Amino acid sequence: MLSSRSLFEWFRPASASSRAAPLAHGMAAYERRQYLEAIKLWKLASEAGEAEAGYRIGMLYVRGEGVVRSVPDAVVWYEWAARLGNVEAMFQLGLIFLHGDKPLLGPCRHETWRQSSAVRLGDKASTIHQLVFPHGTSVERNVDAAFGWIAVAAERGKAEAQTVLGNMYCEGVGCEKDFRAALAWYRAAADQNCAAAEFALGDVHYQGKGVPVDFEQAAVWYRKAAEQDHVRAQVALAFMNLKGTGLPEDPAEAARLFQGAARQDDTIALYNIGLLRLNGHGVAKDIDRAETALRKAARKDYFPAVQALADFYSHGAGSEPDLREAAVWYEKAAERDDVQAQFFMGRFYATGTGVGPNIRQAAKWFERAAGNGHATAAFNIAIFYLNGSGVERNVEAAIEWFERASESGIRAAQLQLGRLYSAGNGVPRDHKRAGEWLSKAASGGEPDAKTAYAFFLLHHDDSTERLEQVRSLLSEAAEAGHAPAAFQLGVLEMGRFGGSVDVEAAVSWFSRAAGAGHVEGQYTLALLYLDPNNAVSDAKAAVSWMTRAAHAGHAGAQFQLAVIYCTGAGVAQDVAQGANWYEAAARQGHKVAQFNLAVMLGKGQGCEADPGKAVEWFEKAAEQDMAEAQVALGDALMSGSGVAQDRDAAVHWYQQAARQNHEGAVRRLDAIGVTLVDG
Repeated sequence: MLSSRSLFEWFRPASASSRAAPLAHGMAAYERRQYLEAIKLWKLASEAGEAEAGYRIGMLYVRGEGVVRSVPDAVVWYEWAARLGNVEAMFQLGLIFLHGDKPLLGPCRHETWRQSSAVRLGDKASTIHQLVFPHGTSVERNVDAAFGWIAVAAERGKAEAQTVLGNMYCEGVGCEKDFRAALAWYRAAADQNCAAAEFALGDVHYQGKGVPVDFEQAAVWYRKAAEQDHVRAQVALAFMNLKGTGLPEDPAEAARLFQGAARQDDTIALYNIGLLRLNGHGVAKDIDRAETALRKAARKDYFPAVQALADFYSHGAGSEPDLREAAVWYEKAAERDDVQAQFFMGRFYATGTGVGPNIRQAAKWFERAAGNGHATAAFNIAIFYLNGSGVERNVEAAIEWFERASESGIRAAQLQLGRLYSAGNGVPRDHKRAGEWLSKAASGGEPDAKTAYAFFLLHHDDSTERLEQVRSLLSEAAEAGHAPAAFQLGVLEMGRFGGSVDVEAAVSWFSRAAGAGHVEGQYTLALLYLDPNNAVSDAKAAVSWMTRAAHAGHAGAQFQLAVIYCTGAGVAQDVAQGANWYEAAARQGHKVAQFNLAVMLGKGQGCEADPGKAVEWFEKAAEQDMAEAQVALGDALMSGSGVAQDRDAAVHWYQQAARQNHEGAVRRLDAIGVTLVDG
């Protein structure tokens, strides 16, 4: 440690009377904001050896008042004043060396000025630089010099210097760590009612730095500092009251302290009083004031406040959610690498929630969240790569992300991998790997995974035990309410994969699937009830289930229902209703329905006759290689019924049907003397 005697023994001050007047006049000029006058007077005082004047000039350079701001120039004046014994100058000089100072204009601006002046002035540039910035443009950090000057100021009794010196001993900056010395300096400053020192003593006891941990003693010192409006002490004491650490739990006192610190715009205090007001904990619930506090903290880029504000708007505490505002704050959190926010932004952009739908942005955020370990995001980006949604289709990348999701226990990812390898979708077909992934997925207990694995075994396992394992898997899934599993059990009971046929058991499983809304189950059950050769034949039940499947959009059921109404099998005959159901099936591409509808339109059965529309439906069925429709279309073109007569087109369709060995088409070609041309 530097001794004050060794530092100042060389100095012999001038008489006080010779320097007091300019110093005082300079102070008066400064108060009037006449900075140029102040610096002139202080320079006169400094020439007379007035250390205070040097300190004041250094302060002008730091603040840029009356001069261009220049910390290096301030250092020159501070050091001059410090060597003459000015304690304030010693302390300020120590602080500058402790933290260092960036270049005067900032690294980019100063470098730009230096380079541009070098271009303009050539060899003279360095001289100009020296004239403009004689002491340079920055001050390097020098913890040894900082320690020396702050130590001298501390020895001279400056409380703030004693506190900073305590911090340096506590952290081992410019010296060896010495908690005992730190404690002594903190106490010396606290004896002068220095709030920063009182706060530091609170930290010493709270964290046990050189003393046993003592929360009660920490609270005593924090309170002393807090009573002097020390913000960090108010926040620390608030947390102790909130959590009951070293003090009785007192949410109301915590709220009071947080509010006090929040008035000084402390971000942590703003965030916490916001949460307390949001929940009505220790203070009256006030959604508007809570939102204001959280927003203030978030605008200061306090990350927990950003997250809290995003959740606040997303959940709509006390009001309707504001998803647009939520998206704004979630995106800020996402940009700060918050993985959950990244996932939310992926979902927001994928669904157009709070933002315009943007599948590329959705892919970007899902991939970033996946890269940060979010398992569901990994599954989602895998789906994106598999389908080429928002990214170029890349099955290898999809598999990589599916595997990452699988490692985190996402069964749906294991299921997808099993299906990919089973079908050979973008990867070589590999039944072994498919079976492994599907087995893993099924082991998780998900009904759809069990059903998928059972279906895989049915088609890729020839072992005699496979049916027993399949039944077990499907039964477990079906008992969990999985309709597709119940449907597959019905298929098994019909003997499709070997074994005896048990129609009643099949009906039981199909009924369970149908009742759960499985459309194929409804249709299949209706067919069983419709078959008069089955012991379970029931025309009324057949119509009921066929109707449900038809209304669900099943084209086969719509076609069968049309046949039922046209023939009156199990219902009162209603040809018009039959025509309607034929049209519904026809619109879904059912070619027989298209043909039958065309016939009815041509004859006016159940509908108004319309030869033109009849031709359109004949053509749709003909394009699906239905020979009867091709012949009917040829007849219409040959006769000009509902369409312009066109012999060549008619011949074309006759030939198409004849190639399918349709006898009527062959006879028509013979009758008009046309030879069938192969191809």
